[in-house]
Amino acid sequence: MPTFRQSLERASLPAVSRLSDLHPVVPFLGVLVLLVAGVLVPGWGWVLTALVVVFLAWMLVLSWPQLRGVERLMRAAVLLLAVAITLSQAFPRG
Repeated sequence: MPTFRQSLERASLPAVSRLSDLHPVVPFLGVLVLLVAGVLVPGWGWVLTALVVVFLAWMLVLSWPQLRGVERLMRAAVLLLAVAITLSQAFPRG
């Protein structure tokens, strides 16, 4: 029986292959555009930032075994910042 990681890696292979065929700037710009649009769009903009969170979490899970301590910490911090932005948009304080 395959582990969760093996199943996720196998399921992610087509998407990761397509991403690796793109110019390295394209995924970065895609995340940047979604994040900026999510911050600027009132009301449902949090959905766009949630998409960024899901993408970043997916990339973090896939790359976790190859990362060293500082790299893990930095990527986890970026993910937590994106989660905080999403939650503050989804549940505003007033």
